[in-house]
Amino acid sequence: MMTNQNYQHLKAELSTLNKMLIQLPTSSVIERLSLESRKHDIEASLASFEGQYYNPAQFSITFRGAPVINSHGVQADFGGNAIKQFTDAVAAVGASQTDTLGSRGMLPNREEYKMLITGTTKGSFGFVIEEVSQNPKLNNEPSPVELAISTTMAIFKASTGTDEELNEALSEADPRAIKTIREFLKTLADQDAVCTLKSKGNAFGFTDVGQIRQSESRLSEDNIRQEEITLKGHFIGYLPKKRIFEFSEDNSEEIISGRVDTVIENADLINQNLNLPATIQLLERRVGESKNRTYTLTDYDIN
Repeated sequence: MMTNQNYQHLKAELSTLNKMLIQLPTSSVIERLSLESRKHDIEASLASFEGQYYNPAQFSITFRGAPVINSHGVQADFGGNAIKQFTDAVAAVGASQTDTLGSRGMLPNREEYKMLITGTTKGSFGFVIEEVSQNPKLNNEPSPVELAISTTMAIFKASTGTDEELNEALSEADPRAIKTIREFLKTLADQDAVCTLKSKGNAFGFTDVGQIRQSESRLSEDNIRQEEITLKGHFIGYLPKKRIFEFSEDNSEEIISGRVDTVIENADLINQNLNLPATIQLLERRVGESKNRTYTLTDYDIN
C-alpha cells in the first residue's frame, strides 16, 4: 500500500523528469531513453495507485530544558525513556477507548498502536513519529493512533485548564491510561524538561516545569476520585458502536449517560429491555471540584 507521502514524492519526481526531458538536447539519445524509461515506470505506479494511497497518522513531539542542547540533540537516556513512556501512554489511551484495561499486562490490541520514529524536528529538538499501520485504510476515517494522539493532546491541554475541562477530557480514559500519562509528565519534570505535541495542524506545549508538576498532580488519584454506586430506574437506550448507555433514575429527572464497561459481554441486550425496571452498578468519577460526573456501567440487572 502506497502512503500519501510516497505518492507525492513520485508526482514531484515525475514533474522534474518532464522538465529535464524538455531541456535535454536531442543529441542526448541514451540519457533521454533512460529518463523516459523512469518516467514510464513512475506513471505506471501512479496509475495503479491513483486514489488508493493512505495517510498514516503522523505527529511530532519536541523537548526543551536541561536534557536538551538547543536544536543539536538530547541526552540519549532521557530521550529514549521519554519517547517510550509517551508512546506507551498513547497506546494506553487508545486501548482504553474500546476496552477496560487491567492494572498490568499486555494492552488489548497493542499491535494497532505501533509507532515508528521517522525523523527529527526542526527548531527545538524532537522527533517525528508515524504509525505503523497494520491495516491501512483508504478512506478519511481517523486511525486508532490518530484518535489516541488527539485524546492525549486534549488531556494535556485540559490538565492545565479547569476541573470541568479535565473531567470531560478524561471521560473515556481508563485509570491505567491516566497513570501512564502521569508517569510521562513526572519523567519530564524530574529532568527539568517540557514538551510540545503537534498533530494535524493542532499543537499544545507546556510552558514550564511548574506547569507540568501541576498537571501531574491534577492527574493523581487524590484529585481523580472514583466511587462505586448503585441506582434504580430504567434504561432509555444503548448505542452498541460507541458502547454508550442512557439511564433514567427513579424519582429524578436527571438522565445519566456513560460508557458500558467491556466486562459486560451481553450489552446488546440492553436495547431489548428498555423502560423496564432495572438496577445498575456504576463507577462514578469526579475530577477535583468539578460539578459534573462521568459514569461507567459495570453491571446491571433487569428486575
